[in-house]
Amino acid sequence: MPRKIIIDTDPGQDDAVAILLALASPELEVLALTAVAGNVPLPLTQRNARQIVELSGHQTPIHAGCDAPLKRKLVTAEYVHGKTGLDGIPLPEPTLPLHPQHAVDYLIDTLRAHPAGTITLCPLGPLTNIATAFQRAPDIIPRVAEIVLMGGAYFEVGNVTPAAEFNIYVDPEAADIVFKSGVPLVVMPLDVTHKALTSRAWVEEMRALGTPVGTAVASWTDFFERFDTAKYGSEGAPLHDPCVIAYLLEPSLFHGRHINVEIETGSELTLGMTVADWWRVTDREPNAMFMGSVDREGFYRLLTERLGRL
Repeated sequence: MPRKIIIDTDPGQDDAVAILLALASPELEVLALTAVAGNVPLPLTQRNARQIVELSGHQTPIHAGCDAPLKRKLVTAEYVHGKTGLDGIPLPEPTLPLHPQHAVDYLIDTLRAHPAGTITLCPLGPLTNIATAFQRAPDIIPRVAEIVLMGGAYFEVGNVTPAAEFNIYVDPEAADIVFKSGVPLVVMPLDVTHKALTSRAWVEEMRALGTPVGTAVASWTDFFERFDTAKYGSEGAPLHDPCVIAYLLEPSLFHGRHINVEIETGSELTLGMTVADWWRVTDREPNAMFMGSVDREGFYRLLTERLGRL
């Protein structure tokens, strides 16, 4: 039976690749996408989510959620993703309608309606929607099977400040709620995603598929690669968010440690830092499987095979 997932997202070119990977994979039943403000503001993330689903040929429902972090002003990343969040290739204005129900209400209702332990949440952006649902309806927390998320960093430290990764930094209070919730967590930090770099050969392989999906993925990658290659001097760009979906499909591609991870919410210098007890130097209870490495070849093999189906 396919695994039921809800993808909470702020698309983002790498979010788009993650969503397409999920929709191409029969092992997963994507119940809905819930959009959150993050890489770009909410009116754009919900629009981008609809464009991505249309590109895939699916009819997955899309719910718009929170337009600002719990306690802070929204920080966005147009400098990486372009002014639309999906710069790189023009896509038609979406005709797939936005579902009228708010994403937070959808999360609460859906987790209550399904048997406990049958739905996995896959956040690819700031954790505002999920934290808000947990605050509003604490009874749903033990009903979540697992949360597999992209966010944080330890050895790679920050990509938006010297200490913090973007998704956690945008809403550290929300991240704190989720990491303290007791739900089983699998975390894909920059330590993993910076080892999942695109290559020129893979981008051309995508383009050579000759499909709308292949062309879009190649064009998106061309666009956001320019930022990472300039910043890090790396060969390609990290495909952060697809690591979440790849883990659900082939967990053996990833290795990490079950450790304690706390979120810094009080310090000006290190706000949003994921304080990961990698070396287990405290007696704090482990609360997350914090990944540290990925089989890059296996990861891109999986992406190529699945995206070729759409």
